[in-house]
Amino acid sequence: MLYLVATPIGNLGDISARALEVLRSVDLVAAEDTRHSGHLLRHFEIKARMVSYHAHNEARRTAELLVDLQAGRSVAVITDAGLPAISDPGHRLLRACIAQQLPYTVIPGASAVLTALVGSGFSTERFLFGGFLPVKSGGREREITAAGARAETTIFFESPHRILKTLEACNRLIPERMLCVARELTKQFEEYRRGLAGELLAHYTAHPAKGEIALVIAGE
Repeated sequence: MLYLVATPIGNLGDISARALEVLRSVDLVAAEDTRHSGHLLRHFEIKARMVSYHAHNEARRTAELLVDLQAGRSVAVITDAGLPAISDPGHRLLRACIAQQLPYTVIPGASAVLTALVGSGFSTERFLFGGFLPVKSGGREREITAAGARAETTIFFESPHRILKTLEACNRLIPERMLCVARELTKQFEEYRRGLAGELLAHYTAHPAKGEIALVIAGE
């Protein structure tokens, strides 16, 4: 059985009892970063065999994990934060299980996308998640322009090292659209900062952003 297990996006208390039960019972945990996940497992006194499963070894490791699953062993996939396969590894192995008609299930839990959406205060009736914004300026600007033309709320992930460039682009392309920078979600210094792009740009120029960021763009 394959388990796609959601892990906390910040506060360790957000892990579910079911997730802990699964992680204690499986034969193998495939983790995006074994060092990061090792801290999580040790915190909950879980002794599990771990292997790395990340973007750079996903193709090779998928084939290896598929052999384990075909042999009847149980495998849990976890990422550094949130639900596997959402801008993180997991989808490839899930598709392989579907193709091979192997059993799988999803253990739900914390989601940075939904937490940022709700915390932004913008409309939650319809929304689009765009994943990580492109690194190159052309792709980033196309995504921002498309979000500005959309009636729905849009959520992107962004790096703290690129947030100023993104806010500069927003200030040029969608200066009248309300934005929310959702940062360090569920952690001690959690922040939801709403405003126009120019206002947010001025703030984060003076106070550089740290931590994981979700940028929420209000619908038209």
